[in-house]
Amino acid sequence: MYEKRNKKSSEAKTGLTSLASLGEFGLIDRLTRNVKHFHPETLKGIGDDAAVIEAGDKVILLSTDLLVEGIHFDLTYVPFKHLGYKAAVVNFSDIAAMNGIPKQMTVSLAVSSRFSAEALDEIYAGILMACEKYKVDLVGGDTSSNVKGLMISVSIIGEAKKEEVTYRSGARSGDLLCVTGDLGSAFIGLLILEREKSVFKVDPNMQPELSGFDYQVGRQLKPEARTDIRNLLLGIGVRPTSMIDISDGLASEILHICKQSGVGCKLFEGKIPIDAHTRELAKEYKIIPSVAALSGGEDYELLFTIKQDDYEKIKDISEITIIGHMTASSEGKYMITPDGKSIPVTAQGWDGMKSSFQQLP
Repeated sequence: MYEKRNKKSSEAKTGLTSLASLGEFGLIDRLTRNVKHFHPETLKGIGDDAAVIEAGDKVILLSTDLLVEGIHFDLTYVPFKHLGYKAAVVNFSDIAAMNGIPKQMTVSLAVSSRFSAEALDEIYAGILMACEKYKVDLVGGDTSSNVKGLMISVSIIGEAKKEEVTYRSGARSGDLLCVTGDLGSAFIGLLILEREKSVFKVDPNMQPELSGFDYQVGRQLKPEARTDIRNLLLGIGVRPTSMIDISDGLASEILHICKQSGVGCKLFEGKIPIDAHTRELAKEYKIIPSVAALSGGEDYELLFTIKQDDYEKIKDISEITIIGHMTASSEGKYMITPDGKSIPVTAQGWDGMKSSFQQLP
């Protein structure tokens, strides 16, 4: 309490704004408020899963992600090869969220002297494994020394037809809210890994007990990008009106779509798809299963909206679940519980700035 009071007192004296008080998205809004575009080819800049640049009858999609040791990954339980694979795949997911196809990528590393060349070989082995699976070309990057730890920066280039690219801003009142796959398992996988890390700290000779948790741990350590959904929807003649990937938790992503589209929503808690074993494990951790889905993050499934007219085309597809619908902005953003109660949807998912700086003394 003394340290927190000290921080507030210091801010009051200096008149400076702390990064923790802004959070990641508040900081982005602040830093980019005066950004201007000078070229008509820039169709979409900051504010979506990827920038959109006109290139003839197609568009180029461009996104960048930065992963920092101790913030985004813990090498106590994350193997180097898995880290490389995940660093690539989470960027492929950004392109999938724009209804595009990932094509090329660059990778930059900043490493300290505690890492061996063999460790970096493993990271690149994971990256190349992802490139092979998703048919993405690794075309460049950079390396640098780092006084402490490891940082990985990935930039991804994709493409889409101009008329097929999907933004966060296209949802309209009445559109159906859909999600792919199931949610919450990656977060439960993280809790399992953190539990084993705690045991390891007490007994470094212990062997981790991960048997029976393959699905949850796999969702955390080796996620997959839903690049298959684009072709699935094209095949049934459905074009999403808006879309985003679920990296920070279902609630946070719903609010992004609501904000960018200027709409409200009704999300039905009982419709959120959650793996049966994940549901059981959440209860063992004394977590409401829907909270793991709403706030856990790192599922990298796709959240999207479609017109009501497309309901019949999509209702029987096992990989897609309709979890609610969009409303007028004036009706607010609510989750409806199975007993009919309305609860405001709030973003409690991962926020790198708040989570990191609030832990500092």
